[in-house]
Amino acid sequence: MPAAKAAFYDVDGTLVKTNVVHVYAYYAMNRGSILGIAGRTLATAASVPLFAAMDALDRKTFNEFFYRYYAGLSEDRLVAIAEDMFEDVLKPALYEQTRDLIDQARRAGCRIVLVTGALDFSMRPLARYLGADDMIANKMQFVGGKANGKVIPPIIEGANKANAIRSYCVREGLALEQCHGYSDSASDYAMLSVVGRPTAVNPDMRLRSIARAYNWPILDLK
Repeated sequence: MPAAKAAFYDVDGTLVKTNVVHVYAYYAMNRGSILGIAGRTLATAASVPLFAAMDALDRKTFNEFFYRYYAGLSEDRLVAIAEDMFEDVLKPALYEQTRDLIDQARRAGCRIVLVTGALDFSMRPLARYLGADDMIANKMQFVGGKANGKVIPPIIEGANKANAIRSYCVREGLALEQCHGYSDSASDYAMLSVVGRPTAVNPDMRLRSIARAYNWPILDLK
């Protein structure tokens, strides 16, 4: 019988110590010719300060700008690199207590759902490794088997994460007020406030303040 509740987990900073820039950098260094790889690596390194500034100002704009960098990559190649990227980047970056956090929710009868602004193909190996039941993630548009640099709307970020969780619960017959939510960022305030049992994990200063004000549990994973 399906679980009547779910635990929704943000990924970057919550379950792993990485972010979407680390993921793209890996893709940039693992495709095409040596000359092409060098050019993309340098371009990515030069863009990191811009990425960080945009992310701090507006997550939606950041995502729209950032995913243009995937334009031209084949879907098959993206999926294949994702497996290596998981082993080289994501798996080593998992917090030691990540599994315990997920296992605790599973024992409580929760469906495990990852909610991430990353692209779905890049997160599938992680979801499989953690035994997640489902995933809410951004999906790249492909034309003729190649990414066009645009994400299928709505972009999963901020308030849209909350909307996606609400819609998911309606579709799957889950009790939203019994669901758990975990995130490290104040940008996910809407995601945390929409569920009945929010938890701040490795919270940034603003989210830590919000969590204290609302008496939400705070976890600091190592």
